[in-house]
Amino acid sequence: MHALIGSILAQAGGEEISEPKDLYPAPGELIVGLIAFAILFFFTWKWVLPRFKEVLEERREKIQGEMERAEATRREAEKLQEEYRTQLAGARDEANKIIEEARATAEQLRRDLQAKAEEEAQATVARAQDEIRTERDRAFQELRAQVGSIAVELAERVVGEAVDEKAHKRLIDEFIDEVASSASSNGNGKDKEKGGSE
Repeated sequence: MHALIGSILAQAGGEEISEPKDLYPAPGELIVGLIAFAILFFFTWKWVLPRFKEVLEERREKIQGEMERAEATRREAEKLQEEYRTQLAGARDEANKIIEEARATAEQLRRDLQAKAEEEAQATVARAQDEIRTERDRAFQELRAQVGSIAVELAERVVGEAVDEKAHKRLIDEFIDEVASSASSNGNGKDKEKGGSE
């Protein structure tokens, strides 16, 4: 093996190594190297390694702090999300309540308008019936006066002389009253039948 190492070094350096002692360091160099290594090890162990541990500890604490902050942020986000969901559910309930109140108000308004329209229609019908009765009575009075005067004229022509107008008018009025009362009773019966059918 020494020969192999020697031949490799000879080819690399171009020098020939004649003895194996040339391959190993001298004992003084080993002691100096060992002392240098011990000093370097002591220096590393005393100052570098603690500083390295501090840096690692700071890094670990920083990472742990960031993780704790991230966890706190996540919990806060979940809390806010839960509050948002609660508020959203409350808003939906409130919106549904407002919609129901609006529907109830609209339904009440519709009923009120319908009742008012029915009252107005009934009032209009009542006014129209009153006007019809008034107009019928007026027309009946005019007709009665005209029939009375025509009847007196006809009676005078038939008899050929003047008839007591008051007595004749009284007889005509009695006859007209009888006819009117029978017509009114027939008309009221018809009105009642119409009113019952409505």
